[in-house]
Amino acid sequence: MHETSGRWRLGALLALTTALMWGVLPIALKITLQQMDAVTITWYRFLLATLVLGAFAFRRRRWPRLRQLGLTGWLLLSIAILGLCGNYLFYLLGLDYVTPGTAQIVVQLAPVLLLLGALLVFNERFSPLQWAGLGVFLSGQVLFFNRQLGEFFAPGNQSQGIWLVALSAVVWAGYALAQKQLLRTMRSDSILLCIYIAAVFIFLPGSDPGQISKVDGLTLMLLAFASINTLIAYGAFAEALEHLEASRVSAIIAIAPLLTLVAMVVLGAVLPGFDLEEPLDGLKIGGAVMVVIGSIMAAAVRAQPVVGRQGS
Repeated sequence: MHETSGRWRLGALLALTTALMWGVLPIALKITLQQMDAVTITWYRFLLATLVLGAFAFRRRRWPRLRQLGLTGWLLLSIAILGLCGNYLFYLLGLDYVTPGTAQIVVQLAPVLLLLGALLVFNERFSPLQWAGLGVFLSGQVLFFNRQLGEFFAPGNQSQGIWLVALSAVVWAGYALAQKQLLRTMRSDSILLCIYIAAVFIFLPGSDPGQISKVDGLTLMLLAFASINTLIAYGAFAEALEHLEASRVSAIIAIAPLLTLVAMVVLGAVLPGFDLEEPLDGLKIGGAVMVVIGSIMAAAVRAQPVVGRQGS
């Protein structure tokens, strides 16, 4: 099992940076989707990330050392590539049908699934408080969607968007677990560079790069921000896993949905033309808070290895 460096303050700061980036990202993407399709947006995000991270790797002469991976390493890298690619695409496809706030509440399943995966992959176990946190999290989800529960299995754009975002959370958890194990043999920046390069080729056939010449200045700025966000958020996330346990990282990034809701309210107040599109009421706000508190409860207690089991 990968061992952390013990520099928990740095790990916490990096995880908080990830939460901030993820908190504002869906708002930028939602606006960008008005003029560009999901595949093309995703391709440009990975392209810019590849160019920037590749330039750093070239300057420092730190290229990924793939020969040392072995069969297990290649399998983990493949899972990480497909997981992150699927997360980006499914999230954008779902975001096209739901509000940024709704998308963030649903995708909060990702760190919870990462925690549950850690029970198996990292030989961790939950304390009673962590199981209680999981219950609070699920109750918060029900409360947030109290008026939409009947629509989850009904045909329509709203339910389709919710399920697509949920699927993005599932594949993200697979990516995160695979990357955590890859850190035993590869640097975090090398892992991300491999993922970004592969993603550029994966999404190229279905993208329309020419769309960039038909969008307005605001969309170009938001696309650039989303691409830079890719580097900052996942770079910080990967480094956070070097210094802090996966469970602790999950607890910190759990606040992202609240940051999204706050950002939407602030933008709605300072920009008259900005449409909030999030019908917030007491139950929704309470549900969102419960989702965050439940995630933090589930992850805040240091998980202990299961006695008698071999490390993975």
